[in-house]
Amino acid sequence: MDAVDATMEKLRAQCLSRGASSIQGLARFFRRLDRDRNRSLDAGELQRGLAELGLQLDTAEAEGVCKRWDRDGSGTLDLGEFLRALRAREAVIAAAFAKLDRSGDGVVTVDDLRGLYSGRAHPKVRSGEWTEEDVLRRFLDNFDSSEKDGQVTLDEFQDYYSGVSASVETDEEFVAMVTSAWRL
Repeated sequence: MDAVDATMEKLRAQCLSRGASSIQGLARFFRRLDRDRNRSLDAGELQRGLAELGLQLDTAEAEGVCKRWDRDGSGTLDLGEFLRALRAREAVIAAAFAKLDRSGDGVVTVDDLRGLYSGRAHPKVRSGEWTEEDVLRRFLDNFDSSEKDGQVTLDEFQDYYSGVSASVETDEEFVAMVTSAWRL
């Protein structure tokens, strides 16, 4: 992993630790940093802004981040370019959630899981201790908030994966892991 990737991973981990809405908050933050209101940040603006978040970059690192994510060749980093770089993991999480949310109502329930996954082979179902519904409910509870109401929202799913994401170094590894796990 090169220095720019390491910097992006640090920033991403910090965003994820602040919760699912932190990227939107970060966008507002960067708008505040855009002192000339040109909807882009030069390396200096980026460096000062990230320092306020507790992420110290030297000039070369800030310039490297700008250069890596500057897709339009402007020499600056527009907000869309930077946010796209941060959302690689978010997109694959949303795709996994969409696969589970068969009803399309924004909430994953045991009914959504039926037909996608079977609990028949689970040892406790085979022994008669649990029903297949019990297996699906307990599976769903992994992603549910502390309330365990049997309904998992995208925010709850993202919260679950924020912990997982923090332990995976690169976007490529994380995307491959989620893609494989959910057969996307």
